[in-house]
Amino acid sequence: MRIDDRMIGLGQPVYVIAELSANHHQDFERAARLIDAAKEAGADAVKLQTYTPDTITIRSDRPEFRIAGGTIWDGRSLYELYGEAFTPWEWQPKLKAMANALGLALFSSPFDGTAVDFLEGMDVPAYKVASFELVDIPLIQKMARTGKPLIMSTGMATTEEIEEALAAARQEGANEIALLKCTSAYPSAPDEMNLRTIPELAQKFDVPAGLSDHTMGIAVPIAAVALGACIIEKHLTLSRSEKGPDSAFSLEPHEFKSMVDAVRFAEKAMGGVQFGPSAREQASLSFRRSLFVVKEIKRGETFTDKNVRSIRPAHGLHTRHLPEILRRHAARDIEPGTPLNWDLVGA
Repeated sequence: MRIDDRMIGLGQPVYVIAELSANHHQDFERAARLIDAAKEAGADAVKLQTYTPDTITIRSDRPEFRIAGGTIWDGRSLYELYGEAFTPWEWQPKLKAMANALGLALFSSPFDGTAVDFLEGMDVPAYKVASFELVDIPLIQKMARTGKPLIMSTGMATTEEIEEALAAARQEGANEIALLKCTSAYPSAPDEMNLRTIPELAQKFDVPAGLSDHTMGIAVPIAAVALGACIIEKHLTLSRSEKGPDSAFSLEPHEFKSMVDAVRFAEKAMGGVQFGPSAREQASLSFRRSLFVVKEIKRGETFTDKNVRSIRPAHGLHTRHLPEILRRHAARDIEPGTPLNWDLVGA
């Protein structure tokens, strides 16, 4: 798949997305600083979320609308949480212009049809389907009809739900789709990540696969790259000390940069399948073991395991010839330290 001028997939550089989410804390200047921080940290793209409390839920104090179950938001109503977390829509075109001026792509997760229409007016280059919206088939279909690439998070989704979402998107014309492994717990524990799902997503559904990560730290994204992740999405905050809905599982700018640097290091290390010496290993071939005379030998004397040994460096006969050599005699006098060759071996 392609987003703006970047190809995304195996063999391409990992596509790193900085998720701003609620870390602007309803302050436009802070949001602008997050765009700058994403660029300085080495991100390829910035992602927003496009909703209002009224487009994502309704105002209600019924138990069904109150958060519980051991989350970091327990006790709050959905309407209250989203009222604090949403990104004002009037900011979003301005933030896109800022990001584009810095060479960053900017796109968003829309949470209803009006958000898709709004983002189309901004001409975003792609859409992100959030994990909780993977089961909103009409919303996915509306995004797919734009013809833009889709990145879908799969947190909580069964195989059947992923298949249904993909089928819905493809039937409406989406032909560039990526799937992200995601654990929809905030923050996520490492032992809940199941990163081996990433190559399975790619193979089973024939799409680029990656990771939307909510763990603390940077170890999990690096491990994901080693397993073939083509996309890494991670929350970015200016400071976790500025408490907000997403602060606890976000990286500060210097941490995000460390993650990007490690991702770039890891993707280089992945390389391809190779046997035999690399170009830089050629000089090291001379340090392999080979057969050397290690004690003085007179002409006609028998080679033994006391006067011939397998040692470094590699200038003598291959070690595979040792059993054959030990049954034969020296063709001439040989001094210690001489690499053994067939001219020195008699009958």
